[in-house]
Amino acid sequence: MSAKVAATFYYDIISPFAYLYIKQRQRLESKLDITPVPILLGGLLRATDNKGPGEVTAKRPHTYQFCVWQAEKLGIPFRFPEHHPFMTVAPQRLLVEQQANWEMVEKAFEYIWVEGRDPNLSWSEFCLYLGLAANTPKPESPEVKEHLIANTNQAKLDGAFGVPALIVNHHCFWGLDTIDWTLDYLARPGMFEEASYAYASKVPNGLL
Repeated sequence: MSAKVAATFYYDIISPFAYLYIKQRQRLESKLDITPVPILLGGLLRATDNKGPGEVTAKRPHTYQFCVWQAEKLGIPFRFPEHHPFMTVAPQRLLVEQQANWEMVEKAFEYIWVEGRDPNLSWSEFCLYLGLAANTPKPESPEVKEHLIANTNQAKLDGAFGVPALIVNHHCFWGLDTIDWTLDYLARPGMFEEASYAYASKVPNGLL
């Protein structure tokens, strides 16, 4: 059996698409050794001159309803939290501090997207849900803060501009709908050197 390929999964628990992605990650795990890395989506969006769908008035209801439909189609439990978007700085720092493995990462997503809760409004319950003590404080150490910022900066350097983002062999596969693309790439590792893909990455911008 060939060795698994190392991959990095950048996530923020604010993203319903990241939640729906990790619920399907078993499709990739026979070929990839995936490390989950928490980032701040807001910071990444600002760094890449991007906006989340929750910030675009016309796009917001369409995107949210699409998530409901997608979850139904995939048979994945899904429920929106009390409000969205919301601040994820404290929970993302906690996941950094705890060096969260996949089990804890899934729990964090499920607290929001299955239980329908905002961790900021129920911090003690969130911590208990993750298997931590109810009196676990919100992380404030400079080291944790800097680590989360460093993760976010690295995500940008790796080519990510949103979440979910999977990095494989320096290629960024962004979005829930790129799981099949990732599998095709793993079966055809020279894909991005093919003429059509190489040209697509360098098509001149006619608006500049």
